[in-house]
Amino acid sequence: MGCFVAHSQVKVDYPNKPITIVVGFSAGGSSDVIARIIAEKLTISLGQPVIVENRPGVGSIVGASYVAHAKPDGYTLLMGASGPMVFNHVLYDKLPYTVQDFSPVSLICTFPLLLLTSSNQNFQNVEDLVAYAKRNSSQVNFSASSSAFQLATELFNKKMGTRFAHIPYKGSNDSVTALISNDVTMTLVDAGAAAPALQGNRVKALALTSSARLALLPTVPTMTELGIDLNVSFWTGLLAPAGTPSPVVKRIQEEMVKVIAMPDVRKRLATLYVVPTSSTPEEMTKLINSEISLWRQVALENNIKAEQ
Repeated sequence: MGCFVAHSQVKVDYPNKPITIVVGFSAGGSSDVIARIIAEKLTISLGQPVIVENRPGVGSIVGASYVAHAKPDGYTLLMGASGPMVFNHVLYDKLPYTVQDFSPVSLICTFPLLLLTSSNQNFQNVEDLVAYAKRNSSQVNFSASSSAFQLATELFNKKMGTRFAHIPYKGSNDSVTALISNDVTMTLVDAGAAAPALQGNRVKALALTSSARLALLPTVPTMTELGIDLNVSFWTGLLAPAGTPSPVVKRIQEEMVKVIAMPDVRKRLATLYVVPTSSTPEEMTKLINSEISLWRQVALENNIKAEQ
């Protein structure tokens, strides 16, 4: 009985002061923009200011570590993503946080990847690209701005029986620029980064790695439609420090579901070429664990580690 009263009191009392959402990336990037869209709505629905705080550094390790060691009271949250929550665990031997340091709350959106080639190339579809790659295995390559994109493309190599060689670049925009300059044969990149080049007809989108087409790119088929077993999307979601009381996590999650269902929020997120998606904490936990298992195997098969 005493336990029931304690949990009920936590639910009634939360929140009674401002909440901080930590973003492990610089202001102005997609994660920051998404966080501010969500924070604006949560401020209204929770009745307390929700502040976005940028703590960039080392692939979001700085921000994730800060939240992992924060007081587990629901007032410090992480705008987490595939990078810090999945790929860092795959690529780094040591991190200042573990998966167990967090209580997942809800997904916010997923980021499908686009398979791009230069508009100067004659590839009309993925079949053309793969056929060319198999005929010219020593001459084809791909650009990737991080180990996450490298892993995704190595999985494509495995599925298609190709041998595109990895050429590293500093950012997604650089990866696309290398494609335009014909320095690489193809790239798998987040759709938002590719949008300006697509609109200028400087690159050609052959396929999307999500299970459904993007509203802003209605003519681009999915890998699934093409009969290719490559359903890969990166994601962004909200997490709390482990040990955060379950009634608090539940309250935030319920509000997140309402926020992500709002038509204006979905419209604003869609302009970033992402797919609005909420979840339960259990669903998010299952996703994180399954993706760590998948990408760890791909990393081992291709001897991929982060530069430390």
